[in-house]
Amino acid sequence: MINIQTFEAIPKKWGSSLGIIIPKEIAQKRNIKENEKIVVEIKKGVLAKELFGLNLKFKKSTQELKDEMKKGWND
Repeated sequence: MINIQTFEAIPKKWGSSLGIIIPKEIAQKRNIKENEKIVVEIKKGVLAKELFGLNLKFKKSTQELKDEMKKGWND
């Protein structure tokens, strides 16, 4: 049986390689020991603009758009 535990990690330089740290709480919960073989699945987070190919440039700031949308609601 395979139990999956997910968490976010930021790779750090470790010699000429990259390494991630398994948080202590997860290592304890999963009973992971030093030098024990584990399987790691890597999924890189994707931004919406990368996923949909969006490169939107707005002429107005977010606050200006919000203010415009609120007009008339308080009248």
